[in-house]
Amino acid sequence: MALVHWQPFQEINALRRQMDRMFDEIAGFNRELKANWMPAIEMQDREDHIILRAEIPGIDAKDLDVQVARDTVTISGETRQEQQTEDRGFWHSEFRYGKFQRTIPLPVAVENEHVEASYKDGILTLTLPKVAEAINRVVHINLTGDKEAIAGSDSTHTLDITTESEAQNNS
Repeated sequence: MALVHWQPFQEINALRRQMDRMFDEIAGFNRELKANWMPAIEMQDREDHIILRAEIPGIDAKDLDVQVARDTVTISGETRQEQQTEDRGFWHSEFRYGKFQRTIPLPVAVENEHVEASYKDGILTLTLPKVAEAINRVVHINLTGDKEAIAGSDSTHTLDITTESEAQNNS
């Protein structure tokens, strides 16, 4: 017969967790769902700007706080519970109430002074113009060595490439 060492504190903690789960199920409460909610986002990288859309249903614009830095966007707010009184019956809700916050890192720097925003039907849309250095520029590669072959403009650059045969001839 094997002896088993009794650990009363582990058993008490296990009993406490089981009781917490039982009371949560009775009350219809899901801790993970309420504590970890953040708005879902979509981000599109366009040529000269980024479009960020956040899904924030059921929240008034006055309850939202949007802060745009050069490299991040922070969206925070609060959903408030409407006062509801029931004389009879059971009242059940799976809505989320309370404060939330989400910080979204941006892939490039933006001009945070020129952001355009709209909020309609629970969708927050931010148009974030990129800084001039972050806008993709076209670079033409000249393989022929002919300087007049490519006409450059202000927004394009020409990069001369020397081929192996040219490098040997120049030596």
